[in-house]
Amino acid sequence: MSDPCSFSSVSHFLTRHLNLALHVDFSRHVIRGVLALTVEALQDRLHALTLDCRDLQVFSVKANGQAARFTTGPKHAFKGAPLEITLPFDLSRGQHVIVEVTYETSPTATALQWLSPEQTAGKEKPYLFSQCQAHHCRSMIPCQDTPSVKHTYYAQVSVPKDLVAVMSAVRDGQEVDPQDNERIIYKFRQPVPMPSYLIAIVVGALESREIGPRSRVWSEKEFVDKAAFEFSETEAMLQAAEALAGPYVWGPYDILVLPPSFPYGGMENPCLTFATPTLLAGDKSLSNVIAHEISHSWTGNLVTNKTWEHFWLNEGHTVYLERMIGRSMEGEPFRQFKAAGGWKELQDSVNTFGANNPLTNLVPSLQDVDPDDAFSAVPYEKGFALLYHLEELLGGPEVFMGFVKSYIQMFAYGSATTDEWKNYLFTYFKDKVDVLNQVAWDAWMFTPGMPPVKPQYDTTLADACIALSQRWIKAAEQDLSSFQASDMKPLSSHQVIEFLSLLLQEAALPLTHVKKMQEVYDLNASENAEIRFRWLRLCVRSRWEEAVPMAMKMATDQGRMKFTRPLFREVFTFDKYRDEALRMFQSHRGAMHPVTAGLVAKDLKIQASSGGL
Repeated sequence: MSDPCSFSSVSHFLTRHLNLALHVDFSRHVIRGVLALTVEALQDRLHALTLDCRDLQVFSVKANGQAARFTTGPKHAFKGAPLEITLPFDLSRGQHVIVEVTYETSPTATALQWLSPEQTAGKEKPYLFSQCQAHHCRSMIPCQDTPSVKHTYYAQVSVPKDLVAVMSAVRDGQEVDPQDNERIIYKFRQPVPMPSYLIAIVVGALESREIGPRSRVWSEKEFVDKAAFEFSETEAMLQAAEALAGPYVWGPYDILVLPPSFPYGGMENPCLTFATPTLLAGDKSLSNVIAHEISHSWTGNLVTNKTWEHFWLNEGHTVYLERMIGRSMEGEPFRQFKAAGGWKELQDSVNTFGANNPLTNLVPSLQDVDPDDAFSAVPYEKGFALLYHLEELLGGPEVFMGFVKSYIQMFAYGSATTDEWKNYLFTYFKDKVDVLNQVAWDAWMFTPGMPPVKPQYDTTLADACIALSQRWIKAAEQDLSSFQASDMKPLSSHQVIEFLSLLLQEAALPLTHVKKMQEVYDLNASENAEIRFRWLRLCVRSRWEEAVPMAMKMATDQGRMKFTRPLFREVFTFDKYRDEALRMFQSHRGAMHPVTAGLVAKDLKIQASSGGL
């Protein structure tokens, strides 16, 4: 089975280990690297290897110390290019070779964002972070950039001595760089085999605080105490996850809070989860993102989708596990409440893509599709909905969690496809095959749009949100005086988010209503990013002009795509402010993460090739 997103042939050879020596150059925005790959031949007379690379300058290649010929093939729109290496000897099946590549990244490498001091919280030191998922590792390291290949790694990273480097690995000491006493070399080892997309590096003015027996939180000093408070329940979540899924195998579980331009809520880099500062709400209400990233330590990192077409195996199971952690910590009504909220997010995604768009399939074809373009709530929430549907059919959460744990053990340290998962499901529930045969598999897996079955989630915690949203939807002008600040008092942050989500599913409220809502609830004052994001969308949709600058400010003050893309889209569809959305994008584009900038440009119908409007 080949990976449509990789040039590398996984049937010819496999990478077993990477040894990295990286020199981070902030003045030129490049990383110079010497990479040694330990490669195992899977066939006899192997004399050629193909690696993935993207915008890399390769200076030399050696195989077991001997010079090897190499060429870079033609550049593909989003896959980069194949690095074709001819070995100076033949390998037999099972033999290993060490291939050493000396290279340099491009200043525009898609895996890397170089931040100027002004873009950081401290405003004094530059900052570098990587985001390799899905197919960007090849712009940082020449490799077999496919989730079907797993390897261990060791790294030495040279950085200016006033900065700190951390990676998705166990810290293994530091020393002054023997080549330059103004620099320090930080060392890392990752003894658990993992795919290339989980290699991660951050360099900045970082500090850390201990938050548990195996956890520290890392960030710039401006965020570190706030983050330590926000993520203080990390160890309890880890223990809840271990009780459900088995032992945590990665050693440390640290959390790194990135600068605001980080494009995702979190990224499950092993040993070092990356988190957006938009989680720092001051009330721990957004820590479900950490529960999600913790869950990836089993589903995603230990058992990995074999290609990005099977991304739902990573994300659907991780959402399922995240909500099971929520269940064990907060109770079943909380899980039901979050599941119902997830269904709305799925509906939102399907509406954005279009109900007939094949990218809303649970298992889409990614032949000639950029995985970044396919990213949405679908693999998360359609995946969860299928697993929840199966849970209901097969005997409830304890029974189905037994299967999930067994699936993790079966495929641990490897990668799986949907067929392999499904075959194991049928094997595990061999006494319930008649039930499994009644599932509309084709409709779930290969049909666009919403799933064929809508689970009936318990609405206990949602009822108050539904009741309040209905009051606003049905209210006539003369009824507005009946709303009071006290309406909000009994609601948790999660319920306020749900209340606003329900309103966003309806036709736009009259402008008088949202103005009254601000008057009585003062939602403009909320520092919870999930609340603020939905509130500002609601205001722009009701054509409240005063909200436009606030929406644009939120869209550009942080770069989490979940917030930035819909906020830009809302303002862009407000005809009077369409040009303002374009202008704000152009003026902030340079400070945005490359993936975010590319996708917002598509949302705003800007042709990437022209580089302008």
